[in-house]
Amino acid sequence: MHAEIIATGSELLLGEVVDTNSTYIARRLREIGLNLFYKTVVGDNEQRMEEALRIALNRSDVIITTGGLGPTVDDVTRPAVARAVDRELIFSDELLQQIQARFQAYGVPKGAPIGENNRRQAYLPQNAIPIENPVGTAPCFIVEHHARLIISLPGVPREMEYLMEHVVLPYLKEKLQLTEVIVIRTLHTVGQGESRIDEAIGDLEMSANPTVGLSAKVGQVDIRITAKAATLEEACVLNAEMERRVREQVGQFIFGADDETLESVVAGRLMAKHLSLASAEAGTGGVLGGRLAQLGEAFHGAVTLAEGTLNDLAAVTAAAHRIRAERGSDLGLCASVMAAPHAVQRSLKLMLALVTSDDVKTVERGFGGHTALAGQWASTAALGLVWRNVKGEGCA
Repeated sequence: MHAEIIATGSELLLGEVVDTNSTYIARRLREIGLNLFYKTVVGDNEQRMEEALRIALNRSDVIITTGGLGPTVDDVTRPAVARAVDRELIFSDELLQQIQARFQAYGVPKGAPIGENNRRQAYLPQNAIPIENPVGTAPCFIVEHHARLIISLPGVPREMEYLMEHVVLPYLKEKLQLTEVIVIRTLHTVGQGESRIDEAIGDLEMSANPTVGLSAKVGQVDIRITAKAATLEEACVLNAEMERRVREQVGQFIFGADDETLESVVAGRLMAKHLSLASAEAGTGGVLGGRLAQLGEAFHGAVTLAEGTLNDLAAVTAAAHRIRAERGSDLGLCASVMAAPHAVQRSLKLMLALVTSDDVKTVERGFGGHTALAGQWASTAALGLVWRNVKGEGCA
């Protein structure tokens, strides 16, 4: 049994609004053990909304829609749902009274005429189950259709979240007799690309429960472990066993889990060892210094130099020595990004140096990604170098 989300609104397709509703719904469905297989975004067009609903009805048990329940002409969810399940739209006096009550709560005088567009909200697909909306004016509804469920919620996040919490989740748990939970554990790695991590744990990615998947970010690869079980405790046990197996194979690259960031982990290790750090950078857009500023007291400041001023490892290493001495820090870190010489296509070269009281570690590597990502990529590599040093495993 699985669910599907259909978010409607041309503003979502135009990039004017980020679809945070689907993210929220996905997380809440996970908590009650209902798998989410599909998510669709449709503009304010009744025909296309109907088509999306018909497709969803052929492949999903539960369809949750958000948006398109307002009073305006471009709010098309209500008629589209009715057409998708071949039902008429029926006017409800009870819903109209609820809408009028909400307007009165907003200060509209009792008995004042209500506009025809607002009356439109009092129509529901025939035999739909109305959902009263105490935090907004748009009534919502549930349609039960041939063992399928369509649940239509408002697009206003505050209203949608309230109704999910107080109506939809309890309804789904009771209606579908949901007794399982889905728990996710995410491990963060640095220092290896997605293909290398995949080679190392490819056998674990074949597991059915927990499932193991990879998510590549700029300079970082996340390993997502997802377990489904009857109880939270059982799901956590399944995840813990899989995490143990993952760590056996790639543990040397795992710097943290779940909400931990590379910055927070490095800060914790520096503070635990009573170490401080200062940095210099060139060609990174100041991204490294911005991330290092989150180290708190362990950070002794950053210097941003002009692009191209640090054009070889010797210059980068000298800059790391210099910033360490100037700021009186235990560690001096320097990162430089510049165009790779003699490259046929546009490519970049990263050079790093980490200087301590008795050691110097350097890294030089190429980067073929988009130049806009160079600062983030370089800063992650630099933080990874610090992390490997302060945990005593040297430089990769």
